Amino acid sequence: MELFYLQGLLLVVICLGSNFGSSENSPFPDITDEKFITECVRIHNDNRSSVQPPASNMLYMTWDAGLAITARAWAKHCVFKHNIYLRDVKRVHPVFSSVGENIWVETPPYTFSVMGAMRSWVNELRDYTYEENICQARKMCGHYTQVVWATSYKVGCAVEMCPNGVKQTPFSDRVGAIFVCNYAIAGNMVGISPYQTGRECSACEGGTSNTCEAKLCRDTKRDELKSYNWTPDWDPALTTCGPSCIAILAIRPAALILTFATAFGVHKFYPSMFFYE
Repeated sequence: MELFYLQGLLLVVICLGSNFGSSENSPFPDITDEKFITECVRIHNDNRSSVQPPASNMLYMTWDAGLAITARAWAKHCVFKHNIYLRDVKRVHPVFSSVGENIWVETPPYTFSVMGAMRSWVNELRDYTYEENICQARKMCGHYTQVVWATSYKVGCAVEMCPNGVKQTPFSDRVGAIFVCNYAIAGNMVGISPYQTGRECSACEGGTSNTCEAKLCRDTKRDELKSYNWTPDWDPALTTCGPSCIAILAIRPAALILTFATAFGVHKFYPSMFFYE
């Protein structure tokens, strides 16, 4: 019985060593959170399917884990400016040759919601004229046009807490939040309209795998979800060790030492409790 008790105790210790500090206690969802992913994709597609005038070639947008990894890595910098590595494409995604980006920041951070952040982007529509493909003077429309860029069919987003503020904002001295979405392929090509007008899905390209869903062009192969064993070489997580990292580094070796010490003690004092085949 003593052996079973000790084995149970060791299992608890090892599990604690593996899981303690696995989160930085962020109030925000991780990039693997299914609800967060679903909401990001749904709101993008809702806006893409409702453009006016209607689009004939608007692609259905799906999640990309690699873009989400990039978004999270850049968000961790807590600076309100575009990713400086976007032009060095192999450093922002292992597959796509071009990547676009939208950024939202706010304080206090607890006001964040995907809907609220994206509303600030799509509200730029009021300052955009499709027929002339221009923004009103001294207005910004690039966030909106990226959201509805017809050939951008993958998105990955991340939200991060910035305890020391978001640099290059009026609230850089207060705790804030930053929300980043990356897109592939990138939109906002100079001189090109974000989409073609016409009957929905009438300009979809592809073979028999192409379908029209909610006025958007879907393709089973193009829309496949992929995983990536990849991290940008500029990710701050590669050069810093936070509280959870330190906890894991401290507890795991201690758990391992305790395992060997207990096994040695049990073997010494209860040699008949070990059985071999």
